[in-house]
Amino acid sequence: MTVETVSSAKSFGGTQGVFRHRSRETGTDMQFGVYLPPQAEAGAPLPVLYYLSGLTCTHANVTDKGGFQRVCAELGLILVAPDTSPRGADVPDDPDYDFGQGAGFYVDATQAPFSTNYRMYSYIRDELPELIEGNFPADRSRRSITGHSMGGHGALTMALRNPDRYRSVSAFAPIVAPSEVPWGEKALGRYLGPDPAAWRQHDTVALIESGARVNEILVDQGTSDNFLDQQLKPERLEAACREAGIPLILRRQSGYDHSYFFISTFMEDHLRWHWERLQA
Repeated sequence: MTVETVSSAKSFGGTQGVFRHRSRETGTDMQFGVYLPPQAEAGAPLPVLYYLSGLTCTHANVTDKGGFQRVCAELGLILVAPDTSPRGADVPDDPDYDFGQGAGFYVDATQAPFSTNYRMYSYIRDELPELIEGNFPADRSRRSITGHSMGGHGALTMALRNPDRYRSVSAFAPIVAPSEVPWGEKALGRYLGPDPAAWRQHDTVALIESGARVNEILVDQGTSDNFLDQQLKPERLEAACREAGIPLILRRQSGYDHSYFFISTFMEDHLRWHWERLQA
């Protein structure tokens, strides 16, 4: 698969790049960010952390504001930041910020007109890792995943459905029960159809209740997040993990909101947490 370099900048001895390719899953050009730490120059395979972004975001939100490069350079950790949806003039969209382009919700849509391009689940699970491991010194046996908000939802559901693919999973302010909140009801209903049974494979709490398991989960949630009560509902994840016996570290961070000021504050904790598990 051909990868085109869009931009490249030196950062903490490594390189923050942005790349473009033609996606077989979405039928569009897709862009993604890759941070290669200085250890990549030796050519030996390095562990990879996938970071999934939230509503309205692209790769640039975390690459520009996430503050991860210094720690990744110290650890020797590759960080991959994909886009949140297919994009383009011919890609179906919606005027609302929480649906359509920028809001792919990490599902494979089954409903027209979205089913042709909105295949973000298969893109993240299959195509993107193939691309990364074929073009960068990435260790296919050492992957982890994290994300923010809609991306936290994506990271958790991806790990629960594919526990053999990821060594660890964490999230920042994730949407944990999309079947029960306005953002999720809108997106899942329009991408997957009106039957809530079809939504369960993309709902963290529903997956856990149905028997899906991971070894442990780390979540940071700001207590001043304006989406906390209506859209995020971390107490639902807490209850599901307790019932299932999944070790959950849920850190309620006093006074923090939903922004990248919050994410960048606790990014280092997540990187080091994943790094420990990527060495096992």
